[in-house]
Amino acid sequence: VRFINKMSTLKWVLKNAFQGMPKREDFEIIEEQLPPLGDGEFLLEAQWITVDPYMRLWCTPGEVMSGGQVGKVIESKNQNFAVGDLVFGYFGWVTRTISDGNPKGHTHGLRKLDPTNTIPPSTALGILGMPGATAYFGLLEICNPKPGETLVVNAAAGAVGSAVGQIGKIKGMRVVGFAGSDEKVGYLKSIGFDAAYNYKTVKSLSDALTEGCPNGVDVFFDNVGGEFFETVLNHMNSFGRVSICGCISQYNLLEPPKVRPISGLILSKQLTVQGFIVTRWLSNWPTAFKEMTQWITEGKLQYKEVVFEGIESAYDAFMALFKGTNIGKVVVKV
Repeated sequence: VRFINKMSTLKWVLKNAFQGMPKREDFEIIEEQLPPLGDGEFLLEAQWITVDPYMRLWCTPGEVMSGGQVGKVIESKNQNFAVGDLVFGYFGWVTRTISDGNPKGHTHGLRKLDPTNTIPPSTALGILGMPGATAYFGLLEICNPKPGETLVVNAAAGAVGSAVGQIGKIKGMRVVGFAGSDEKVGYLKSIGFDAAYNYKTVKSLSDALTEGCPNGVDVFFDNVGGEFFETVLNHMNSFGRVSICGCISQYNLLEPPKVRPISGLILSKQLTVQGFIVTRWLSNWPTAFKEMTQWITEGKLQYKEVVFEGIESAYDAFMALFKGTNIGKVVVKV
């Protein structure tokens, strides 16, 4: 990373509103000088930056690409943040930031990381961060899973889906996952999924659901939307629960899809279908991370990271989410 001096920062700024798939020319990297630290402020140098699909929807032209970051304090005039502290915050795609430690505006909170935790700090962007909380609360709070029930999760090899499936197994469920490559299917089976399918190569998604879910589907954790969503609804049992986490199949469409009549399915099967944004439970994230840390330590919850090197690689890391090439959480090591 090129710097004029310690008080210089690089920022990824969105130049153009996305039209279809994000393009490199939609972004620019800007170098700026930072002012001297004021009383109560500290200077943070990025160590890890996250890229997540939701950024496709929430970023505004002219603004820095938003998102979570783990940074190290390299200078401080704030008594609560010492040089060397690792801090998680919603600092975005930037290399250096001045902060006063106020959590206001930090969508996913602002917190110091525990230096005694043996789990790598990058996990604050993944399994012990927003994606992990999404899996934990989206499954446990919305779907109320019960032992012996069947759970279906799509985009199952991603950061959220792979955690959802493993938490389902911890809760005694039969877990069936769908992903977009044979390598991903192998990964899902290696972390305990009872059945896994490559949705790109199965002859019929419906037939795969019939095979993998002989007793029907009780819980569906949907990351994809579209036709996949409709197909699974046809296999749901009465009083099934559907957690709508994302709809990545729809994010880059230039024209909205035609509406298909699914209301009758939801009505006749008496399904509960609920969308959610995980910050609803933000105050409870620490409790979830404590339990998930225990599961990781016990070997019950595994995670995988795809690491891109350098701030300049942020666009390539972002695009990996939409090309379906990643297994696990995509992060940028600054």
